[in-house]
Amino acid sequence: MEAATDLKHIALSDIHVKLGAKMVPFAGYLMPVSYEGINAEHETVRNRIGVFDVSHMGEFILKGEHAMELIQRLTSNDVAKLVDGKVQYSCIPNEDGGIVDDLLVYRIDDKSYMLVVNASNIDKDWNWFVSRNTKGVEMHNISDKTSLLAVQGPLAAAALQPLTSMDLLNMEYYTFAKGDFAGCENVLVSATGYTGAGGFEIYVENKDAEKVWNAVFEAGKDHGIKPIGLGARDTLRLEMGFCLYGNDIDDTTSPIEAGLGWITKFTKDFTNSSALKLQKETGVSRKLVGFEMMDRGIPRHDYLIQDATGNTIGKVTSGTQSPSLQKAIGMGYVTAEFAKEGSEIFIPVRDKAIKAKVVKLPFYKK
Repeated sequence: MEAATDLKHIALSDIHVKLGAKMVPFAGYLMPVSYEGINAEHETVRNRIGVFDVSHMGEFILKGEHAMELIQRLTSNDVAKLVDGKVQYSCIPNEDGGIVDDLLVYRIDDKSYMLVVNASNIDKDWNWFVSRNTKGVEMHNISDKTSLLAVQGPLAAAALQPLTSMDLLNMEYYTFAKGDFAGCENVLVSATGYTGAGGFEIYVENKDAEKVWNAVFEAGKDHGIKPIGLGARDTLRLEMGFCLYGNDIDDTTSPIEAGLGWITKFTKDFTNSSALKLQKETGVSRKLVGFEMMDRGIPRHDYLIQDATGNTIGKVTSGTQSPSLQKAIGMGYVTAEFAKEGSEIFIPVRDKAIKAKVVKLPFYKK
């Protein structure tokens, strides 16, 4: 574990401590993992409104004539499909069939883009783009200057609308606007988030973070707003079947194996696209699946997955007791023959093989 002295602190760190958050090392930062408990926080986001401080995430600005061309060459999704104010989920493939990172691409205008990357991969992703920037695209790493609040839940739009002249109530999923918010200028608000509960992500300069945080809580007080830690973010994203980098996808997993074919577009050339296209056409030997436990037992990261006779057929990548469904769920890679919906698999938990079945994602359906 990282020493506390080596950890970066997010702008609102002291506020989280004052609120009684349990702070833990995560991706090189000291981050709030929970306040009143994961299950209660999870339920707040699913049914009302909660605020995550995810300021550890990385943000890069790319500008210039060749900005789109660089992103198009290094990411799997088709950036040409973006219009101003639109967001795209994508991944950065490596040359060996794996994934450097998954990310969001924001098109500000035809020559300006923002990339939002995972905290643990900020340096890796930055170096990846810098070393392949052959046409002088202007690049700015604004990660350390930017705070990011994810205000998630079905009541988010109603609570936040009074704080801005941007039309949040009619903002479509995966679009964004820039403008005034809580008396601050140049705030970017997007209808995105990794919870499946609806809501927004608010990008703000560190100097304005506390003002925005306080305004959001004041605006949401009649809606049952609460601060939420990374623990509930993990159970919420898992119920939706969303991949977490470092668990479900990494440098060794291909987007095709991970069920991310939908963000892998072969209408263009990108890193390793010919090999990935071949995978899509001929099939892969293993696939990422979701599964529900049929008997008692919680699957954990790196637990083995077996067939009925005890042969190892894969490995668990994420698992938890789902607060919304009141049952244990997980994701993991299995050999292709066991990837069909309804397939029976077994997970050894404390030396006992617990039966599970492969189900269609997402686990949680509204």
